Amino acid sequence: MDPQQAGWLEQFLSHLRNERRLSSHTVSSYQRDIGALEVFCGREDVATWSELDAFHVRRFAAAEHRNGLSPRSIQRRMSAIRTFFNYLLREGEIKNNPATDISAPKAKKRLPATIDADSMAALLDFGGDEPLGVRDRAIMELLYSCGLRLAELVGLDLNAVDLDDQTVRVTGKGDKDRVLPVGRKARDALRAWLLVRVQFADEDETAIFVSRRGQRMSKRSVQSRVAYWARRQGVDVTVYPHLFRHSFATHLLESSGDLRGVQELLGHANISTTQVYTHLDFQHLADTYDKAHPRARKKKSE
Repeated sequence: MDPQQAGWLEQFLSHLRNERRLSSHTVSSYQRDIGALEVFCGREDVATWSELDAFHVRRFAAAEHRNGLSPRSIQRRMSAIRTFFNYLLREGEIKNNPATDISAPKAKKRLPATIDADSMAALLDFGGDEPLGVRDRAIMELLYSCGLRLAELVGLDLNAVDLDDQTVRVTGKGDKDRVLPVGRKARDALRAWLLVRVQFADEDETAIFVSRRGQRMSKRSVQSRVAYWARRQGVDVTVYPHLFRHSFATHLLESSGDLRGVQELLGHANISTTQVYTHLDFQHLADTYDKAHPRARKKKSE
């Protein structure tokens, strides 16, 4: 590429550093992504940025994909290129942005991790009446019983739970409230915790779950305690608070098939967000089919 054209990249990077105040790490990412396009232009005998058209950009994205770059990385690379061309457009160097309508390959959706009902029961089956253990059991039972987000759990105040009515009121994303049923195991665990909570909680503390210092538990503290009990109970997968939510949704769908109901319980604004759990359910059914159906079973080696 013409050296003068290469200078536009340096000006753009300077713009990112000095005008937009982006971090050095982010600027380096832009430099790497646009530099890859610059190398492509050299191979294609494209001498100026204004010569680059949508056909070239599309071929560049396809070449990156063939070379093994992940769809997610190509998406990031295309975003950087669009930003660069918008800068050139603003500076009057080009007349249109050739990357505007070019989309990267779609990244595969990552299915959320879950554990089966038996593994969940084994995780929650720890005894003892040591106060912090009683608290942790109540935390995990409530996460699984109600499918709470971690932020929803640590944000719970005492007045949010009505054990007589068997409900809990949570504030989800967008400050939207929803009232959820609380299962028997979770109610029993909460009652046990509330009896010993007074040993820790500051007098004016409204949080249901408090640390040994008497203040509302942090997200990090809950994550740490969940991981601790997973190790202690010998669960052989990585356990974190959101895993309870994924497992809650999957187990409910397996039992009921009521997608709308699960959407409401999870507090999803869009049902497409909930539909990911139908893929998990199908995956489970497909595995069962492969193992059980006479036409699907692999023959045992003789």
